[in-house]
Amino acid sequence: MKKLSILFFVFSSFLVNAQEIAEKKISTQIEEVTVFIEGAQIYREKTLDLSKGTTLLKFEGLSPFIDEKSIQVKADGNLNVLSIHFQKNFLNETKKSEQLKSFEAKLKTIDESIQLEKTHLSILKEELDFLKDNRAIGGKNQELMLSNLKATASYYTERITAIKLKEIERNETLTKLNKQRADLQNQIRSLTSDKDFPSGEIWVKVEAKSTQQAFFSLNYLVGNAGWFPSYDVRAKSIDKPIQIAYKANVRQDTKVDWSNVKISFSSSNPSSGGTAPELIPYYLNYNTVPPTYSKKLNTVSGVVLSADDHLPLPGVSIVIQGTTIGTTTDMDGNYSLSIPANGGILSCSFIGMKTMEKSINSPYINFELESDNMMLDEVVVAGYSGYNDAEGALSGKTAGVQVRGMASLNKRDKASALPPPIIQIENQTSFAFELEKKYSLKSDNTTQTVVMQELSIPATYQYFSIPKIDADAFLMAFITDWEKLNLLEGEANLFFEDTYIGKSLLDVRFVGDTLSVSLGRDKNVQIQREKLKDQSSKQFIGTKKEEARSYSITVKNNKKQTINLVMLDQIPVPTTDEIELYVQEISGAKHNKETGELKWNLQIKPLESKTIDLKYSFKLPKTRRINID
Repeated sequence: MKKLSILFFVFSSFLVNAQEIAEKKISTQIEEVTVFIEGAQIYREKTLDLSKGTTLLKFEGLSPFIDEKSIQVKADGNLNVLSIHFQKNFLNETKKSEQLKSFEAKLKTIDESIQLEKTHLSILKEELDFLKDNRAIGGKNQELMLSNLKATASYYTERITAIKLKEIERNETLTKLNKQRADLQNQIRSLTSDKDFPSGEIWVKVEAKSTQQAFFSLNYLVGNAGWFPSYDVRAKSIDKPIQIAYKANVRQDTKVDWSNVKISFSSSNPSSGGTAPELIPYYLNYNTVPPTYSKKLNTVSGVVLSADDHLPLPGVSIVIQGTTIGTTTDMDGNYSLSIPANGGILSCSFIGMKTMEKSINSPYINFELESDNMMLDEVVVAGYSGYNDAEGALSGKTAGVQVRGMASLNKRDKASALPPPIIQIENQTSFAFELEKKYSLKSDNTTQTVVMQELSIPATYQYFSIPKIDADAFLMAFITDWEKLNLLEGEANLFFEDTYIGKSLLDVRFVGDTLSVSLGRDKNVQIQREKLKDQSSKQFIGTKKEEARSYSITVKNNKKQTINLVMLDQIPVPTTDEIELYVQEISGAKHNKETGELKWNLQIKPLESKTIDLKYSFKLPKTRRINID
């Protein structure tokens, strides 16, 4: 009884202290957003009237996906910040958009209509079963009249026919309703997941030394947002600068709309065969085979479905892990993404679903995402005290959680930090684009494209071809001083001579002083490589045999301008003294004897044709065999 009295006294004291703390609910607007490759930093501001004493400030209506470890509260005033607490309010769920409400109302109506049709079908089945069970006419001692039989048969036929026709009609209506329901579900999925999410709240306990106005700045990292770069690369002709539109593809489903906010994109955190091939060294020896040139994966595509109902998921984020190369699924859940030469791992993520990863080992990769239950526990974030003299004790700090705070914030300093129109800010390990124009982006997980920069860049143009692998000529543009452009790897839409020619990949991760951009295939440059059978022979000389190979390569320029063409081929490289190689004709090519690579630098005038001859032979013991072709 004594212990109970003590506990009651302690609990009563706690209630009295709690009642002494004034509470103030705070509604704030998002002022700025810094969007990372994954996630976004949200900045909010508010000037508040505070009374002397302790006040609990409740910043409400925030995203439930806040990273509690990233919360920073900065205060300007004669006050102490005692503690910070982040929680999710399940009584005040995030507001749904009017469009989403309308779709959900239609879905409810359709569900009611489906249930009604199923009820009608059930009634028809019961009537049909009743007729079948009562087909016996009269009893054993009752005489069956022919007229009664005819009347009964006629009635039975009419009712069965009517019921069956009604069943067909109801089933057709049910099929249409189910189709409408599936379409509506896709629309709802494109806006958000079908979960109801709590709203986020940040509670800040402050102690004011006097009645005053205080300026608060609140910023934190939030999930379910991000961006990836893409490009429009245009070349009017091979004698003009290259035009590059640098675009940001931004999405967010933080459950809070971004309305008329300042947005910056930070670098922190390609579908046709437009990628030029690579030559493999050809080493010649016994029991070796020539290098094979299987078609490399240039693109990967597939569909993303929900594992629960196998319906397509629109707006799913697909990225190559560790890069900025990404895309999102369309309304049917389909995606297509150009990939770098070394492949990688696809990461597939969607709000309310578990993230899934798969290695890129096939041109077609499908995903089925499973639902992910949210962590619903409250999280206590580190609190601290702050003083105007930058001295004070940290209170209530949680292990492993760090909240960075500042006792004062100068508004003018902050205002002066605002960037000029479309300025690039370079940091030690990243850079950011800040846009002058303010943007609004709803929390619906749809991707919005923003043109960050339009660049006109001097470039040198050169054609490249390896006719042994691919008979087409690839136009390459070479850009120097590209580092100043702050480009990231991403897909590029290619336009040449005002014609869309497909997609390629702008990959700047392993580039040297000069950035090469593949502008795809140019059918106006025709290349044909032909093996000359009458000059490719085999003969025996003593204890050795000699084999010869001869090829003719013809290049024709059907363009109106002179072109420069780099063309590669190869000669085998013997790796034993028993095999003697004789190079007879390479038409002026540079011959790398270590790798066997042949390189021609050709200048071809308009409508001109050039022929390249390639001849070589080798001797080896007649008892030995090698695979040449």
